[in-house]
Amino acid sequence: MKSQQQLTPIAVIRTPFPEKFSVPRQPGLVPAALAEVELIGDYQHAQAVQGIEQFSHLWLTFEFHQHRSWQERVRPPRLGGNEQLGVFATRSPFRPNQLGLSVVELVSVQIEPQVILTVRGADLVDQTPIVDIKPYIPYVDSIADARAGYAQHRPELCLDVQFSTGAESTLQTERAKYPELKILIVEVLRQDPRPAYHKSQTTPRSYGTALLNYNIRWSVRENSVFVEEISLKQP
Repeated sequence: MKSQQQLTPIAVIRTPFPEKFSVPRQPGLVPAALAEVELIGDYQHAQAVQGIEQFSHLWLTFEFHQHRSWQERVRPPRLGGNEQLGVFATRSPFRPNQLGLSVVELVSVQIEPQVILTVRGADLVDQTPIVDIKPYIPYVDSIADARAGYAQHRPELCLDVQFSTGAESTLQTERAKYPELKILIVEVLRQDPRPAYHKSQTTPRSYGTALLNYNIRWSVRENSVFVEEISLKQP
């Protein structure tokens, strides 16, 4: 039976991640990532969020808007990118209806001049459409003895993050505008956002990560990420 319901975005989220590369693979892994959920259209009303400040965390249902195809089998990064599993046994974005679900911490609620929810720890690309918002209810949403297969435990953070002299200089220059820029870079890069199949390569290579209004150039040297350069994006 085919559903006739059409999903309509109720909000858009603005995050520090303008590109898919380096977006945290799960929510809450980068606490320094502040984001704004802005209600839009017919849903831009204060009454729609009345009482939401009583909750510390929210569920965001969203659309993987940069993925328009689905795959029956995918390669989870947690398994090294080599082993295949059914898409419904993963959180891969290659899903039939392109829907995702993330839990975020609610930081503040703004009513005027627009309804904006500031949240922490989002794992969404900037401008992702939000199709629903629900409060996180601890007694039903947290199950202490639940099993999670290959993702039972939080991933280990095995990489240190170091900065070149030039990168440190840029951080100092931009401190007044983005005081948490350095910790944001550290929290993102220590997750090792490289494709899984790159992690076994011995030939050094440089990577680029876009965060906020900056381009971050970095490489991996032994067990450390070395931030080579931080530059402002060209307008």
